[in-house]
Amino acid sequence: MFSRAAASSRRILSTAASYRWKTTSAQYVAARHRDHTFEKLMEGYKHLLPVLSVQDLILASPELSIPLPLLSSPSATRLLRLRRGPAHFLRSFPAVFSLQPHATKFLPVVVRLTPAASRIAILESSAAASAAPLAVDRLSRLLSLSISRSLPLRAIFRVWRELGLPDDFEDSVIARNPSLFSLSDNPREPNTHILSLAGRAPSVAPAIDAWRRLRLSDLPETEDQTEIRFGFKQSFPPGMRLTKGFRAQLKEWQRLSYPGPYDPPPAGKRAMEKRAVAIAHEFLSLTVEKMVEVEKISHFRKPFGIELNIRDLFLDHPGIFYLSTKGRRHTVFLREAYDRGCLIEPNPIYKARRELLHLVLMRKKGAAFAGEKEEMPTPALTERDYN
Repeated sequence: MFSRAAASSRRILSTAASYRWKTTSAQYVAARHRDHTFEKLMEGYKHLLPVLSVQDLILASPELSIPLPLLSSPSATRLLRLRRGPAHFLRSFPAVFSLQPHATKFLPVVVRLTPAASRIAILESSAAASAAPLAVDRLSRLLSLSISRSLPLRAIFRVWRELGLPDDFEDSVIARNPSLFSLSDNPREPNTHILSLAGRAPSVAPAIDAWRRLRLSDLPETEDQTEIRFGFKQSFPPGMRLTKGFRAQLKEWQRLSYPGPYDPPPAGKRAMEKRAVAIAHEFLSLTVEKMVEVEKISHFRKPFGIELNIRDLFLDHPGIFYLSTKGRRHTVFLREAYDRGCLIEPNPIYKARRELLHLVLMRKKGAAFAGEKEEMPTPALTERDYN
């Protein structure tokens, strides 16, 4: 099994047990090899996440605006993690938010989205609605990853944005597909529901199989195919030195057979860990941005039959996953899906979110566009945008 010690050229997999015993979890995270491309991306995303939270509040309001004092409430303060108050936060992103006096002058100032931000919100919502068939497939695959083929509905609500589900997915996805999905009361938690696959679980192939088929097609029939048939694409951070011992242990792990993410869990410890890697890989493949907060995916650990610490799992496999701690959040990326900080295969929802990220990265330079009613140009992101 991979250890976080693999991030150092002086540590190899065989020393995992002793290294873990001597090191705290925080030290494991701090000792990981940094990938500066992902760190630059998260430098922008740490500002985007609270912006999205405020945007959701605005879009949920019938007036498409919220009173400024609402963001000063204790619940909003915990959600947004603001250090200098909501007014300072909102004024830091004039290309996204507009502070306007209420129509009744005695009422508090209201917060609205700028025309540019409103256009992007509509663009993302339209992209999610038009991709409803893909959302059905993602949701059915997510349920198939669970041992019971069912999940608490509240857990799905935690990752609806990551999965690219429409904001009304209960009606547009679940209710419209009764032959696939069924909702029932949760016997363990009053006033909550369980979402299950209504019929037999669909026969699906994991996302990694596409890479394996491509590699096998280029491999001569005379060569051993075991390493590819059971392996994962490995892409280590730039500058990470791999010792001969590490490479040998990696090759052995790649050749280890295991049941797929949609199959019942195995009995052996090593196969169980590799299946956990396969489940995490499949989960990230289902997300539209191939990234998710570790705290969110941790809610699925027990339903998926993962008995390992999910964050440790990501640190143990630096060639498959990258863990960032920017913005006081632990976020994991699927390394193979990215090139130079951008998705290799972008989708419409991802593109809309990148446009919003561009507005966020403008910070106060976007003040000139705050009152525009025309569509705001959104040039391609460069490394300079993250600095």
